[in-house]
Amino acid sequence: MISRIQLPLQTTNLIVGFMTWVLISSLMPFIKEDIQMNAGQLALVTAIPVILGSLLRIPLGYMANRIGARIVFATSFFVLLIPVYLISEANTFTMLAIGGLMLGVSGAVFSVGVTSLPKYYPKSRHGFVNGIYGAGNIGTAITAFSAPVVANYLGWTVTVKLFLILLGVFGVLNLLVGDRHEKKVKTSLIEQLKGVYKNEKLWLLSLFYFITFGSFVAFTIYLPNFLVTHFGLDKVDAGMRTAGFIVLCTLLRPVGGWLADRYDALKALMVVFTGFTIAAVALSFAPSIEIYTIGCLTIAMSAGIGNGVIFKLVPLYFHREAGIVNGIVSCMGGLGGFFPPLILMFVFNITGHYAIGFMALSQVALASLILVIWMYYQGRLHLSNDILRNTVEGIMITDTDGKIKSVNPAFTKLTGYESKDVVGKRANLLKSGIQDAAFYKKMWKQINETGFWQGEIWNKKKNGDVYLEWLTISAIKNDAGDVEHYAGMFSDVTDHKAKITEVEG
Repeated sequence: MISRIQLPLQTTNLIVGFMTWVLISSLMPFIKEDIQMNAGQLALVTAIPVILGSLLRIPLGYMANRIGARIVFATSFFVLLIPVYLISEANTFTMLAIGGLMLGVSGAVFSVGVTSLPKYYPKSRHGFVNGIYGAGNIGTAITAFSAPVVANYLGWTVTVKLFLILLGVFGVLNLLVGDRHEKKVKTSLIEQLKGVYKNEKLWLLSLFYFITFGSFVAFTIYLPNFLVTHFGLDKVDAGMRTAGFIVLCTLLRPVGGWLADRYDALKALMVVFTGFTIAAVALSFAPSIEIYTIGCLTIAMSAGIGNGVIFKLVPLYFHREAGIVNGIVSCMGGLGGFFPPLILMFVFNITGHYAIGFMALSQVALASLILVIWMYYQGRLHLSNDILRNTVEGIMITDTDGKIKSVNPAFTKLTGYESKDVVGKRANLLKSGIQDAAFYKKMWKQINETGFWQGEIWNKKKNGDVYLEWLTISAIKNDAGDVEHYAGMFSDVTDHKAKITEVEG
């Protein structure tokens, strides 16, 4: 029973965490009326909760594996009572910034669930389960939509204090119904880091999540104030539009996980980064509110689907180190939400517009698209290599001149020749001398006409032994239809043939 409620419990935990994480940015139009801040301070205090919320994802993901999600979630909510109270009493930029920094704990809880929940489900459902959990992003929309409305009636300080009740309730709830018997992983943090930091897939996934989740966070904290100052919208309208962005992105996250479970995850990421590239280019031309809305919604769709897809790939590539990798990847996503608003503000102060910032996003997204395509074809190549290495049949690849280009381990086992003995040499070094020239002429005539040949042939091992093999030779053609290589696959049938002969005799 306890295991069944972990998905809804932890998803609700994430909703509460993300509701708290964007508290300052959602209420900034009200806060800046009471606390005087310049443009740089405004951008910094809006983005600063992301710093700790990103960096803490690594240890929290690790601790979720080490001591379980129950304790990590409960402790996080109790700790958050301190910064939330501090923010509610803030009357200076410094107090607000300190509270905002500690508020980052609420964003760090993301890595807890993506580490814990896959333990309860088979691999075929990891993408969808993490997508459902990731839909806890909706917490940012709830705060972006409701906090300005409540603040209109009660004031922003009282609105912040209401979160003290919410956090206290969920801290206790996790202690009561969290899973006390969750499977733990005892590998040390240093050992897990050593096992993954050289893996290129870790850093590629980190880059991708830096863009997808970073864009989600950046637009969430950037849009409310931008829509008010740039387009002249009122504070509630800006909050509702931001909430729409968040809702769309959040609802599409499980869709991204489902697509990754059902189809090729890397192909889905190709579509995601194509959407990012086109939308960012459109936003860079300082469009009207209508075009700007379309561009933002395209970013929301791409980010939502991308977020779901990426956390299908993490447990797929890193099963035993999922906790630490989830922490690192989600940390990079959080940092992706910290830097863009500051860069946009810096660019705006210099140029008077945001075009260069959005154009930079389009170029990074385009580079990511190229990297995803590279990963896709590398994966196919690795699959081919895995097949070559592990098949029990000997395999030899030659060029059209008959020079050996590659052999697999089974080739060495069957013939005695190491790869270094034969690569670059002609395949006729295996000839036994038993077949005459007419045999080979007939064989190559069939290969040239049909593209393959199959049959028995006597060949010679490195030690001089002659053996009978069942050989299939296939012509490998390029996209233009021209033969580039020949692949021979064979097995030793000497003993099998002898037994048949013995039975027949």
